[in-house]
Amino acid sequence: MPENKPKPTVAESPISDVFEGRHPSPSEKEWAENTLAPTLDKAPEKPIGAASGVNLDEQGHARFTTISGVPVRRLYTQADLPEDWNYDRYLGYPGQPPFTRGIHASGYRGKLFTMRQFSGFASPEETNQRYKYLLEHGGGGLSVAFDLPTLMGYDSDHPASEGEVGKCGVAIDSLEDMEILFNGIDLEKTTTSMTINSPASVLWAMYLVVAEKQGADWKKISGTIQNDILKEYIAQKEYIYPPAPSMRLVIDTFEFGSKFTPRFNTISISGYHIREAGSTALQELAFTVYDGVEYVEWARSRGLDVDEFGPRLSFFFNAHNDFFEEIAKYRAARKIWYRLMKDRFHAKKERSWLLRFHSQTAGVSLPAQQPMNNIARVAIQALAAVLGGTQSLHCDGYDEALALPTEAAARIALRTQQIIGYESGVAQTIDPLGGSYFLENLTLQMEKGAFDYFSKLDAMGGMVKAIERGYPQKEIAEASYQFQRAAEANEKIIVGVNEFQIEEEPPHILYIDETVAKHQSAKLKALRARRSNEEVKRRLDALKKAAAGTPQASSNGNISQANTMPYIIDAVRAYATVGEICEALREVYGTYTEVSIT
Repeated sequence: MPENKPKPTVAESPISDVFEGRHPSPSEKEWAENTLAPTLDKAPEKPIGAASGVNLDEQGHARFTTISGVPVRRLYTQADLPEDWNYDRYLGYPGQPPFTRGIHASGYRGKLFTMRQFSGFASPEETNQRYKYLLEHGGGGLSVAFDLPTLMGYDSDHPASEGEVGKCGVAIDSLEDMEILFNGIDLEKTTTSMTINSPASVLWAMYLVVAEKQGADWKKISGTIQNDILKEYIAQKEYIYPPAPSMRLVIDTFEFGSKFTPRFNTISISGYHIREAGSTALQELAFTVYDGVEYVEWARSRGLDVDEFGPRLSFFFNAHNDFFEEIAKYRAARKIWYRLMKDRFHAKKERSWLLRFHSQTAGVSLPAQQPMNNIARVAIQALAAVLGGTQSLHCDGYDEALALPTEAAARIALRTQQIIGYESGVAQTIDPLGGSYFLENLTLQMEKGAFDYFSKLDAMGGMVKAIERGYPQKEIAEASYQFQRAAEANEKIIVGVNEFQIEEEPPHILYIDETVAKHQSAKLKALRARRSNEEVKRRLDALKKAAAGTPQASSNGNISQANTMPYIIDAVRAYATVGEICEALREVYGTYTEVSIT
């Protein structure tokens, strides 16, 4: 006869982790002891997303975490929420504070998310054809990718541009190129997002002048310039000038935009590149939102009213692989921004409280191995963004790791958004996962973690000071290292990379040759020959004088100085090039070298 063994206590059994830090109901205790424990005795849990025998704790039990390393419980119940948790305080209704469930009362039933495709390659002529193709196939807005020389403020014929012209985006050297880029596209009817940072005011000026030449009303055009210089110092490293003058240029666009382009977002505060550099979801959330805090502080120091520029601040987040963690991140971001704008900055207008964001699927998560698998990854990431309440969305091409997307890859990326929007049914109801114990717990963890980071950044004197001492850079580098270590140890499975590999033929990719550089250089030579170079010099000198103007403190303590935007627009109208305008500002501001991180 089998020996009658005494029943193990909860603390001795495989379910010893169930109640840690929680106050379970009697029924949950009964389930854990009578149903769960016998199951685990017969079939111990195995780590999901890790190779056999790894990702175990000290007791040999399986460890489960989000992609960012946050522990995940076996089961979530009401016991995982605060004792005072109630619907009105922690969730609320869509379109009402704290905006956890979305900023629009009708969700996507009133307006579907804008379907954008980040696109730009080779010459303005070729990219213009791609834009028309995307719009003809149902794209709702354009998102411009610029090449590296443009991002760094160099013309295509500059020695530093050699080998990079048109390779990672479209080459834009002058107003002439911008006119070609949007030829035949009505800028009053098309929203345009431009991923440009250090030279953002220059490219935006070119866009405004093109709209003006089309006969468009600046007060009616809409779109976004990324213009987020802080994340360049933190993650992407495409900066030109030191932080202080760079921030001055950003605030110039805030001031100019609030007066002349009320429907255009003059910044997209970007966590995307912070995440691509290897941050956790929490770090992406915390550093991005705190960058927003820094911009508001600098704008207020200029004397700008938060309710004048606040409604035109927008955000840009990554959509990564961990489905629920990403949704929680977006929901927490809305709650946090509401609290900051209302309580810290005392914004009065509700539109200033709203966090509006664009999202893009995670390029860094799309490996070169078995690239067709990336179609599934992108679909999951995009679905998370939609369930998290994104206002606009871009899906990466499956060949992201290999080259700029082919036409076929761009079409599949757009179709992915359309299938989610029109076929999946997720847009029919608002925040359908709201109230999930797991999701609400993750959202609260995100919120608390972000405010913990804010306290540290406040103590350092703000984000600019933190960047100068290398704090966010070091935090991201450590997170990136930990993820890479886990992948190499097979604690995190990446399908097709460290597990389930196959022999495969290289796919067809889009190749940009050096004829683009020759074409752009020839256009520049012809432009400089026919324009009034004397007039260009006069307007660049005026810009330098305005940029060098000494800031003056007014009687109320605010900083007053000439806004550079009108001078940049004047230079653009005279067909000064991107490189010439940026060089004029380099002469005034100098360039920046990052501090080393130890």
